[in-house]
Amino acid sequence: MNQETLYIKIDQNILLHDYNVTLGDIAKLECKEKSIVRQLKQKKIYSFEKPKGKLKNKKQIQVISIMKVVEWIHEEYPNVEVQNMGEKDFVLEYDPVKEENKIWQGIKTAILCILIFFGAAFTIMAFNNDISIDDAFEKFYMQVMGQKSDGMTELEVFYCIGFPVGILVFFNHLGKKKITPDPTPIQVEMRKYEKDVDTTFIEEAGRDGQSLDVD
Repeated sequence: MNQETLYIKIDQNILLHDYNVTLGDIAKLECKEKSIVRQLKQKKIYSFEKPKGKLKNKKQIQVISIMKVVEWIHEEYPNVEVQNMGEKDFVLEYDPVKEENKIWQGIKTAILCILIFFGAAFTIMAFNNDISIDDAFEKFYMQVMGQKSDGMTELEVFYCIGFPVGILVFFNHLGKKKITPDPTPIQVEMRKYEKDVDTTFIEEAGRDGQSLDVD
């Protein structure tokens, strides 16, 4: 058999719902010889602990090196040249499919909404008090209009309207819909956080010797 080149790409984090893992579940493969791709996609490479008892709803995580994947590929095709186009180390995250209780989900959503509402209200009041927004509006109104503010003027009205509008525009979200196709600031920060978590998992697993790697 002539030497073939196999291109493989694996993301840093792969979420799985089946405790039996095949190469096709975690990797994108490309090779001129399509039979090699078909065969390798079906190759079982890892199994998480079977979800039963205490492990029924428990997440499991495993860090694997790309070198170990190359070793698994060479077990089937020793003459294939493997070109890695993805991560050098990656995280497999097994999350069993859970049956969601709609009533409990509704209760959690209601509690979360209450906490966010009062937390945001307190934060806004504390911010306004910290910068003395009332004094600023009163002085600005006196300079422009030449008379003392009665406490509720156009400034307060437009401030109350502009504040939530500015928040909606900044966070690029209106209900379930996005105002623009750009990722929201929260999505950007979440991706950064997830990347930092994955990097930490990989480094800690390497130090503790828990990463699957070649000898």
